[in-house]
Amino acid sequence: MAVICNTCGLPNDLCACGELEKDQTQIVVRIEERRFKKKGTMIEGINPKMNDLGKVVKELKARYACGGTVKEGYIFLQGDHRDTIKATLVKLGFPEASIEVH
Repeated sequence: MAVICNTCGLPNDLCACGELEKDQTQIVVRIEERRFKKKGTMIEGINPKMNDLGKVVKELKARYACGGTVKEGYIFLQGDHRDTIKATLVKLGFPEASIEVH
């Protein structure tokens, strides 16, 4: 028996709720300065209920060869990655129009 989605009521193989949620998100990427003048890239606005933030941060850490973590609904990567993060998030399936880089 097929598993039914709680949001739309369709079987999981036909459900498009996750893709629709990605289209509605507004992702903000900004730089933050930590202790000892260390810079880090903060990514906010990704819904943790619809996206597996652990999987996203794992792929970003592997792509940029840096440390990173997920805390309280945001992703923090060590280092300044503002120049290429938009293209990387688009490759992960997030729409380009919803990503703001500050």
